Amino acid sequence: MIDFIPLEIYYALYIYISLTIVLLTVFHSAVLRLDSPKNIIYTKSVGLTLLITIIIFMGLRPISGYYFTDMRTYARHFEHYELGGSLLTDKDIVFHSFMKLSAKILTIHQFFLLCCAIYIYPMYRISKVYFKNYWFYSFLLLIVSLSFWTYGVNGIRNGMATSFFLWAMTYRDKSLPQILFLTAAVLFHQTLLLPVGAFFIAKYFTNVKVFSVFWLSAIPLSIALGGFWESLFISVGFADPRLESYLSGSVNNSFRFDFLIYSAAAILLGWYFIFIRKFKDKTFNSLFITYLICNAFWILVIRASFSNRFAYLSWFLMAVIIIYPILKDKTLIRKRKLFLNSAVLFYFLFTYFMYAVYYAEPEL
Repeated sequence: MIDFIPLEIYYALYIYISLTIVLLTVFHSAVLRLDSPKNIIYTKSVGLTLLITIIIFMGLRPISGYYFTDMRTYARHFEHYELGGSLLTDKDIVFHSFMKLSAKILTIHQFFLLCCAIYIYPMYRISKVYFKNYWFYSFLLLIVSLSFWTYGVNGIRNGMATSFFLWAMTYRDKSLPQILFLTAAVLFHQTLLLPVGAFFIAKYFTNVKVFSVFWLSAIPLSIALGGFWESLFISVGFADPRLESYLSGSVNNSFRFDFLIYSAAAILLGWYFIFIRKFKDKTFNSLFITYLICNAFWILVIRASFSNRFAYLSWFLMAVIIIYPILKDKTLIRKRKLFLNSAVLFYFLFTYFMYAVYYAEPEL
């Protein structure tokens, strides 16, 4: 356990280390060719160091309910299983069975380290499989994403489930392992039914324009009808008991235009590459439609309690959506570094803004 770092600066340390790496990376890619040996050595060495360090840093954090919220609940469940207790729920059986098995062979700190490795390794894997020598840029964007920290230290099970989804996406031509990882994603957290369902829709219905209209329509429909959508999804049996509690809890009457703009950044970039630059890629098309469907669902229930949990069902894909066409579009050539540096810098700056301004504690 890392007990020499004060808990009150744990997240701040992650933010400022991320800031340093982002600035160094932008500088490197600005002065060197992306394919130059020096840049490849830099990205590989920094990337592998970041992979190992972030797993250890997050995985061996002290147990705290104040700073890491649900971590304390996970710890209590683990201690229950450590003492030989029976499964605490008849739902989420796979995750609780995983925890019960872990309690027999691991210490509690080793368990959280394992959870963190399961959460982060698929981000490295999908980056490596999709982008080869340029994997670091994708991995960096995933690590500095707005929701990355929260779902590594708080919504742990949800974070692991979305990472199983990312892992499944690395098996583009292998149906069996892909289905197994998608199944694992749903069994770890049932809310993954939405992105998994959206992914299968995207495999067979590939018209981006249709789903773009669907996404755009969700905005006025949500503004005009408000809580109607939460009630509708509950009445038709869409939600399991936990999901229903998210939908039917206290309602925030404000429409989050700030987060809508944040979500739209990836969509606008996708439209630019698909419709203006005529970028054609089967994998990107599938991921982009999946993102559109999941984000549209969040927009419809944007006022619901815990709507951030619905937002994450699309946001966990955002970094890949942004970086994919930048690194894959063969016609980009001279503009690639400009797009890449802008994406890395501005994507992280939103995370930094939320930390330094939006969530900053007011001075007394």
